[in-house]
Amino acid sequence: MNALHGQVALVTGAARGLGRAYALRLARLGASVAVVDKDLRSYAEFEAEARQMTAATTVDEIRQLGAESAGWEADVGDPDAIQGVARQAHERWGRIDVVVCNAGGGLYQQPRASEFDVDELNEVLRRNLLATIYTVLAVAPIMKRQRSGKIITVSSQAGSAASATAAAHYGTAKAGIAMYTRYLAQDLGPFGITANCIAPGYIGTGRLMERFEKAGIDEIESRIALRRLGTVEDCARVVEFLATDLSDYVTGAVIPIDGGSTRWAG
Repeated sequence: MNALHGQVALVTGAARGLGRAYALRLARLGASVAVVDKDLRSYAEFEAEARQMTAATTVDEIRQLGAESAGWEADVGDPDAIQGVARQAHERWGRIDVVVCNAGGGLYQQPRASEFDVDELNEVLRRNLLATIYTVLAVAPIMKRQRSGKIITVSSQAGSAASATAAAHYGTAKAGIAMYTRYLAQDLGPFGITANCIAPGYIGTGRLMERFEKAGIDEIESRIALRRLGTVEDCARVVEFLATDLSDYVTGAVIPIDGGSTRWAG
């Protein structure tokens, strides 16, 4: 498992859940990993997430695997903060080859498209769409100089299927990420850089399982062709594909990881 030997990956929102799975997968492939999160111990907020940890932080878990890692606590919705992280990671390792723009999330309110609270809208856009753009702006100059790189952004099935009662601000932000990625692919292709987007569906992270159980897992699974919730490893396998030479001729793609989900219901 040395597909990324000698390379450096930066993963945002990597303290728990999907981001942690991506960081661990890339480390197992041989990469040195920069772990970025607002709180490197944010897993402690959720009992199910905490039970999955094998060390104090994702950074420590990666080091247990024998790979290099360093952690930064930063709000990637702050352009100066993520610029500083990218600069320090580059100074430490001399390159950045893979970036996974995973940080984001909703506020769990479900505003209709005509009833946004403006402050809430701005915060959801900031932590999702803008955080993704700021992260790319921080790493793209490094990749351009290298004339190589893999950019992986994270949308959601919420960004492709609308519902009258779902969180319209979150879906709008995730749709924006998918479109931004398509623009990136056109812009960065001449530099040998690929840009692709994943769009997870119902993924059973420790944090989300509580919500799924309240909504009724059987009812959710009845809307999924494979009749099961996704796992973090289902998503991590696609990140592996997009981070390695297996996807060298794939760019501008939005890949759903949803088991064939037929619709999204908030």
